[in-house]
Amino acid sequence: MDNLDNSPAPGTPPETPGDMPPQNLKRFNAAEQRRKPVNKGGVRSASWRRWLVLGSAMALSAYGIGEMYGVISLGEITFIEYIILALFTLTFSWITVAFTSAIVGFFCVLRRANRSHARLETPLQHQTAILMPTYNEQPERIFAAIESMALSLHETGEGNHFDWFVISDTTDPEVALQEEACLITIRERLGDKSRIYYRRRRKNIARKAGNVADFCRRWGKGYSHLLVLDADSLMEAGTIIELARRMEADPDSGLIQTIPNLINGTTLIARLQQFASRIYGPVVGSGLSWWVHKEGNFWGHNAIIRREAFMDAAGLPDLPGKPPFGGHILSHDFVEASLIRRAGWSIIIADDLPGSYEESPPSIIDLAVRDRRWCQGNLQHSRVLTARGLHWVSRSHHLTGIMSYLSSPLWLALILAGLALALQAQFIRPEYFTDEFSLFPSWPRMDAARALQLFYFTMAILFGPKILGLIAFMTSNKQRKAAGGFFRILISFVVEVILSALVAPVMMLIHSGAVFSILLGRDSGWNPQRRDDGSLPFLDVLFRHRWHMTMGVFLTLAAYLNSLDLLAWLSPALAGMLLSVPLSMVTGSMRIGRWFKAAGIMRTPEEAEKPAIREHTEAIYDEYHATVRSSPNLVQLASHADLVEQHLALIDRIPPRPRGHVDAVEAIAAMKIEEAETIEEAVKFLDKKEQSIVLSTPSLFLRLAAIPTRALGPSAEQSKLQSQLPA
Repeated sequence: MDNLDNSPAPGTPPETPGDMPPQNLKRFNAAEQRRKPVNKGGVRSASWRRWLVLGSAMALSAYGIGEMYGVISLGEITFIEYIILALFTLTFSWITVAFTSAIVGFFCVLRRANRSHARLETPLQHQTAILMPTYNEQPERIFAAIESMALSLHETGEGNHFDWFVISDTTDPEVALQEEACLITIRERLGDKSRIYYRRRRKNIARKAGNVADFCRRWGKGYSHLLVLDADSLMEAGTIIELARRMEADPDSGLIQTIPNLINGTTLIARLQQFASRIYGPVVGSGLSWWVHKEGNFWGHNAIIRREAFMDAAGLPDLPGKPPFGGHILSHDFVEASLIRRAGWSIIIADDLPGSYEESPPSIIDLAVRDRRWCQGNLQHSRVLTARGLHWVSRSHHLTGIMSYLSSPLWLALILAGLALALQAQFIRPEYFTDEFSLFPSWPRMDAARALQLFYFTMAILFGPKILGLIAFMTSNKQRKAAGGFFRILISFVVEVILSALVAPVMMLIHSGAVFSILLGRDSGWNPQRRDDGSLPFLDVLFRHRWHMTMGVFLTLAAYLNSLDLLAWLSPALAGMLLSVPLSMVTGSMRIGRWFKAAGIMRTPEEAEKPAIREHTEAIYDEYHATVRSSPNLVQLASHADLVEQHLALIDRIPPRPRGHVDAVEAIAAMKIEEAETIEEAVKFLDKKEQSIVLSTPSLFLRLAAIPTRALGPSAEQSKLQSQLPA
């Protein structure tokens, strides 16, 4: 990484510019814009798979809806009963697809368990850029992970086919300086074993999607493939190489998505997600991969993308109007996958490929923050759903994303409608005889026995994927032992079901609130995600969950006023709402999570025997943590000529400024620097936003560095810097 003249190495390689045009969602000419596949049937899926999974789901839905109609049709159906039937239809049909897909996935997992994992052995021919986007994340975690993955790739002998790019959108100046310090450290530690590059954007336009698009337009043409990670991603070298080999072996593949396993969870909510993902995830993921076939999906990370397909076909347009429904597309991954498929490339979900990992939020509140952004992005897809030329399975992915959040207010409406029906029967006198002639009175009646049967049927559909996942997991002797044995897994299963039942109504209210907030026109913003400890002060937790408790109290009183039977019937949902504050504190606590971890509750095989890539990352984490602790602040950086030179080499280039266009933050920062008498005073004048812009603007940074330090006149180096300033 060092230059021959000993000058600091630049952050990025020479640019290889390329175009990535925004796609038109309203117009698409398949004859002209859709490529012809190289292989016969290269992008063709087996339609019978869709008929089997979706046809079975439709049959189950029809049966369940028919039973619901039978429950309420003993007497004349009232208006509220029609509402209940409509809401039941939407929510029940939603879960049947997951059930039938899980059945298929169950057999896929069992079949795969008796086979060895087939891997390609052909040498790699093309270059892949591995992208690590980051936004105000902990640099030590990111660079420790990169070193582990880069070293493991080097050891395979194929590491020269991969370049690493940390593409930063960090706005916190302190974190930005830590990132630069970690970059210098990793380059020193790896030497010529890997090529590590770093670029921080001055303005994070279009968030992560804009970050990746900026890389593509400036360096993308130099690479055949892009492997996109996330700030908490880890991937084994064998998995990375296999993805690249599969991409080279299949000229019609546009994107191959892995199914990441969740790891490193300590808090109860993180362990719950980790356990559910590991035990139930394989049957759900394999079932989805099987029936969507070559119309898979993209989840934004831990996937490899053909650069040609991405740059030619997946440029995102801005949606008309203002946020939350207009502007930049937040959940870009679904849209990019559907556009790549529209252009004639296949999208594959590699459910058979292990060795892909990520982490999960550590608390219910952190889940809420993440899901608020995802909710807005998924609801934006209502504007993409009708785009011209999309494959119908791609549209189903968008609809699934929308329904994953709309289902919560629908479930809430179903609960409220059921409560209203019970209160109506209790307090409003029915009209026994209408104006029409009838020998018999008319009053609302329900078939209680049939309703109970329907309840059992619904629970079977709802819990079916969990049961199938548990059975499939238990059939592997190796997995069963690694997770603690038969009885410990059963205990973990019961704990997971109970915790999920308590958390579910809270998440239902959180998602319902997010949907209503978006419908009221509120934008989500962009907040960095916490990774480890999910605990917060009691008053903060109380404030976050105040409306959830209020709703629980309201529903409890309403049910109690009706009957104790109704109260008992609603108690599973009410318990989570009423206990939302202690539930949130307990499930986000590291201390309580460590106790469950020590007891082996909700243990996964990857926790019992850590993947080698994870062990190595943890082993070198302290090295980067020490780098972060000793990284210079802005005053120290600007006060030392060698650090100034090092930083200038890493600043991203600035495009020419159109005449008459003045950046207000930049102008204010320049004025503050001019008025300061020392570097310390200048930094004190600057707020964080202004410090960030100074760090990414060479002329401003040079002006700052040319100011004398406190109580000292200008040094020789500063006099030299002053001579470099523009007139």
